[in-house]
Amino acid sequence: MHAIAVFAEMSSTFKALQAGMTAEGITMYLFWLGIVGMGAGAAYLFMMQGSLTKTYKKVAIVAGIICAVACFHYYRMAGIYVESLAMAMTQNEDGTWEIGKLAAFPTAYRYIDWLITVPLMVLEFPLLLNLGKKGKPLFWGLGGLSLGMLVTAWIAETSPLNGVSWWGFYLVSCVCWLVMVGMLYGAVTKAAAHLPTDFQGHLGTMKAFILIGWVIYPIGFLLALTGNESIREIAYNIADVINKVGFGVACVIAAKCLGDHEDRGDLKAAA
Repeated sequence: MHAIAVFAEMSSTFKALQAGMTAEGITMYLFWLGIVGMGAGAAYLFMMQGSLTKTYKKVAIVAGIICAVACFHYYRMAGIYVESLAMAMTQNEDGTWEIGKLAAFPTAYRYIDWLITVPLMVLEFPLLLNLGKKGKPLFWGLGGLSLGMLVTAWIAETSPLNGVSWWGFYLVSCVCWLVMVGMLYGAVTKAAAHLPTDFQGHLGTMKAFILIGWVIYPIGFLLALTGNESIREIAYNIADVINKVGFGVACVIAAKCLGDHEDRGDLKAAA
């Protein structure tokens, strides 16, 4: 039975590979790239905790967990997409292949991944600032807004395309994101005002990931209007690797900066 299952999987992959460099084929390759990228990112970030002081090791650990969770979900999403693509492909008498409409996309898995990883990403900010009890408003504010953004976006994704619910929940999700950005550039910036000048630049990079890097998600959502949902998946896959791995590296660099100041004894405490 195991041999049959392996053969069936290989057969599905072989059929899916015939998609070549179509939008569907590129989407499939990007799912595989996501597995490797997230896995390599997780390994690197976990190793980087050795270069951080005890106070900031947890920043690298959380960043590594984010990529590790995403790696697992990308493995599952890739399997779903490859199988769906293979089922949509038919071979003509002349040997060429045609791609029909895909029956399923790994939308549920994607949002399960985001519901775990996105709150962890924004919570890196209060974790890095090491504010203790003073950081609770930031912790709950950023965490709550990220969950609100994702839940409303998920409802929108599963609503009839271009309908009232589709647009309505999409706009609510965008508002949650903008309020979260406002908190990062307002409350978080204020809470970090006592920290060294060189750290402020690293913090700015982290905030830019949420402001600029996350723009591709609302844009990607709208790409469903093109009629080919694989184009939307392309945007999501590229954004995920850049934003999760890149953001994790930015967090570790910022933590290393603070750790160096801590070692020199010139790190000021929050007022």
